[in-house]
Amino acid sequence: MFKFIGGASALLMATVMSASAATVDVKMLSHSSQGGYGFEPAVVHIHSGDSVHFIPADKGHNAQSIPGMIPDGAPSFSVPFSQDKTVQFTKSGVYGYKCLPHAMLGMVGLVVVDNANNEAQARKAPMFGAQKRRFNELFQQVDSNGGH
Repeated sequence: MFKFIGGASALLMATVMSASAATVDVKMLSHSSQGGYGFEPAVVHIHSGDSVHFIPADKGHNAQSIPGMIPDGAPSFSVPFSQDKTVQFTKSGVYGYKCLPHAMLGMVGLVVVDNANNEAQARKAPMFGAQKRRFNELFQQVDSNGGH
C-alpha cells in the first residue's frame, strides 16, 4: 500500500507541476512592430519548465538556437520553416535564437529562463550587422529588467 501512495503522490506532483507550466506565444513576422522582419515578442521571460510556442504568422520563417548563445548543457532547438512548434525550456539562462534567412536583417530573439546567468557568454557569440545591433537592444531590455 505504501508504494501505491508514494506513486500516487508522485503522479499528483507531476500533474500539479505540469498544470502550472506556462506557454508563451511568439509570432514569426515579415512586418513586425519594429519594422521589417522580427519575432514578437522578441524577448520572452519564462520559468524553468515553461514553453515557447513559435507561430509562423507569415510564411518563410523559422527559429533556431544559436551556438554559444544557450546555457551550457542545454539542448539546441530548431523550428521548421513555416511551421508551428512548441519548445520547452528546462535549464536556466538566456537563449539566443534567429530566423536563418533573416538573421542578418535583425530577425533574432531572446528567451530568458529564470535569469540571464549566461549573458556574458551569449554576448561573445559572433554577430554582425543588424543582427548585432538588434541583440544589443534585446540585451539592454533584459538588463533593464534586472536579468529576469
